[in-house]
Amino acid sequence: MWAQFAALSFLILASAFFAMAETALMAANRFRLRHQAKRGSRRAIATLWLLERTEQLLSLVLVANTLINAMAIALATAIAITQFGLEEHVIALSTVATVFVLIVLAEISPKIVGARYADQIVLPASFVLRPLLSVSKPLLWFVHLFVNTLLRLFRVKPTGQVQEGPLSADELRSVLLENGSFIPKQHKSILLNLFDLDTISVEDIMTPRAQVEALDFSLPVAEIKAQLTTCFHNKLPVHEGEINQVSGVLHVRKAIALLNEEDELTVEHFRALLSAPFFIPQDTPAFAALQNLQENKERLALVVDEYGEVQGVLTLDDIIEEMIGEFTTSTPSAARADSFAWDAQGECLLEGSTALRDINKRLGLNFPLDGPKTLNGMLLEILQDIPDAPISVKVGACVVEVVQAQDQAIKVVKLRRPEPRHAE
Repeated sequence: MWAQFAALSFLILASAFFAMAETALMAANRFRLRHQAKRGSRRAIATLWLLERTEQLLSLVLVANTLINAMAIALATAIAITQFGLEEHVIALSTVATVFVLIVLAEISPKIVGARYADQIVLPASFVLRPLLSVSKPLLWFVHLFVNTLLRLFRVKPTGQVQEGPLSADELRSVLLENGSFIPKQHKSILLNLFDLDTISVEDIMTPRAQVEALDFSLPVAEIKAQLTTCFHNKLPVHEGEINQVSGVLHVRKAIALLNEEDELTVEHFRALLSAPFFIPQDTPAFAALQNLQENKERLALVVDEYGEVQGVLTLDDIIEEMIGEFTTSTPSAARADSFAWDAQGECLLEGSTALRDINKRLGLNFPLDGPKTLNGMLLEILQDIPDAPISVKVGACVVEVVQAQDQAIKVVKLRRPEPRHAE
């Protein structure tokens, strides 16, 4: 009697093990397993060996569970008949009770546990399943002989080993977002920004033409010297009168050294220091621009439109800042960027030339980026005019007020923080 109960308990536990192991294997983090396998984990190697044979593994689990459940029902029925006699209602009740116990204890409960604690269960379970899979090969071959024949009758081609295809950039991004809880927040942000480099163009991150610091060789030498001694950059584009007439790029350190060595300086002395300019189309993806700069060993590129006119300047620092965040610099633009914040009244005063991407990042807004790149450009597109007096418009949920317009552009803009939406 007790031996029969012990055998029945063992069958239920065995069925629960197979159900839990199957669910854990299907839910296991394959990236973590591959990492552990590369570090020499024997359990991870055994688990990956099983996952490479998914069809055989599923066949083993299904065959084992079917046999175990059938044996458990037969044994429970035999116990009931022994204790209560050979009656129809006894057989029916024992079958129903056994099926209920199997569903609760050997199916639903272990599968929930297997899914919730997959990584903890899958490694020890693989040491049991791998030898079982090797031993049961003849039985599985015999079963698959009939399975494949049946599939061919229904014109279903039996598949071989399941091969995982390479993940796309979007899939990798999703994996990082969903499974990156153990990655430091800053590292995770850098990786996500790296994926974004293919979705933004150099036009989004360049220094616009109006803010480019450049040398004009048509000016007197005294003015050129004064600009060199007060400039904020190590390399400056050089033009002749009009910025589209680019002569080259001047390395400021070499020019400063020339100031100390020569008494009678002329423009030709500076011209001898120029290096050839490097041009990039404005619609080039940022990642492609990074590759171009690397291949050509350049740190600065002039961004041009389809007509060859200079639209701005792109530096290697601009791309790096897009990935890891802004550096601490002493340039005026950096000082203005540091002031991006809502004040106590929920307002923020900005220049019209401020980039929309920077505003979205720092202030948590959602201004459209598929059109103009600056506040001034966005407002001019909306208003279709340069306002003479202060005027306010609502862009999305944010109120934008034109504070000052001068010449042909909007100079100063005030933003009002959108009111938080309350859940209804």
